[in-house]
Amino acid sequence: MSRIGIQFVATILTLVAVPLLQSGCRTTGAVPSCCAKPESTAAPASDKSLYQTESKWMTDTRKQITLADLQGRPQVVVMFFASCQYACPLIVNDLKRIEAALKPELRARIGFTLVTFDTRSDTAEVLANYRDSRQLSAKTWTLLRGEPDDVLELAALLGVKYKADARGQFAHSNIITVLNARGEIVRQQAGLGQDIKETVGKLESLLAN
Repeated sequence: MSRIGIQFVATILTLVAVPLLQSGCRTTGAVPSCCAKPESTAAPASDKSLYQTESKWMTDTRKQITLADLQGRPQVVVMFFASCQYACPLIVNDLKRIEAALKPELRARIGFTLVTFDTRSDTAEVLANYRDSRQLSAKTWTLLRGEPDDVLELAALLGVKYKADARGQFAHSNIITVLNARGEIVRQQAGLGQDIKETVGKLESLLAN
């Protein structure tokens, strides 16, 4: 974990509820949105902003970024892994429900970011195939992979717990996190198939300010 991450992870975790570790997934066997021009110049990151982290990430188009490259518009963030057959497809579907529920004129002003736990198997190519199979727009969706320590740091900041098993699968929390344009956590939604009304309302209120 980076020096900055150690300094403010406790601050972030006091702001959010950390759900219990939930059963994860079982198996039987264009230009990314992060690079879109921000709508306005973002203010310097506060001590509550995830964008202070120094970690480096790779997109499914093999572009290296930092989390700060996501700033400038609200982001809806989920941690997942591509080979998941149960929880992850459901939580990605929840994100797509949120996207569809937004007013049409607001959809392009919000980013959706998926970050994989699976640092070994989820290569950029795997993530690109996942994007195609799930029909995730390159204009608004960002898919990221990172080094194990960086994934662990981000999970801690988001209050997400995960654990790999012997088969390479993961048990993990299912949490949807809303960040404002400065990378501060303003809402979290835990569980699968939950009512999205409050999350949609929060996103719309961020764009109204």
